[in-house]
Amino acid sequence: MMILPASAEAIAQAMEVLRAGGVIAHATETCYGFACDLTNKGAAEKLFALKHRPMNQAMSALFSSIEEAKRYVEWSDKAEELAQKFLPGPLTLVMRLRTDAPHPLYVTPGGGETIGVRISPHLVALQLTKAFGLPLSTSSANVHGKPNPYSAQDIVEQFEDETLQPDLIIDSGQLTDESPSTIVDLTGKELHILRKGSIDLQ
Repeated sequence: MMILPASAEAIAQAMEVLRAGGVIAHATETCYGFACDLTNKGAAEKLFALKHRPMNQAMSALFSSIEEAKRYVEWSDKAEELAQKFLPGPLTLVMRLRTDAPHPLYVTPGGGETIGVRISPHLVALQLTKAFGLPLSTSSANVHGKPNPYSAQDIVEQFEDETLQPDLIIDSGQLTDESPSTIVDLTGKELHILRKGSIDLQ
């Protein structure tokens, strides 16, 4: 497990890890999250195994912009309204994947029909998505069922006894204990809140 302070060098190292199918941990506006190349099935399998995540529990994707997300999901007027108001920010919009998307996205190792769209305002998250040029996974950097991590040390402690470990942690210091993102399902006719987080849509 490599730990580097947030810097241009860390971003460059992260690009090498991601292109090789590895998993990195980095800060977001909520907590530290895990990123892997969502177009790489092997990378998705590694992340699920690393987290002990149930294989049917789909991951969300981190995009560099609203325009980039539109290339992969069936955008809607409601998505546009919410995106213009709250993104980048702690909001996850669940939408159907486009059949003509530039690449298949392995939201589970077996694929999937829907995906949660995230656009983070955190500088490191934005640098990663822009530099990599493809959607990245975004999932809290913890062992499934354990607390969300708010520091590199939290991640180290959770994974110190695990066989699989993240390949790289980009250390942005201690984060404040924030609520997770609000998750909204836009796949049906009506908006459905799946998780109430730091954005109140009521």
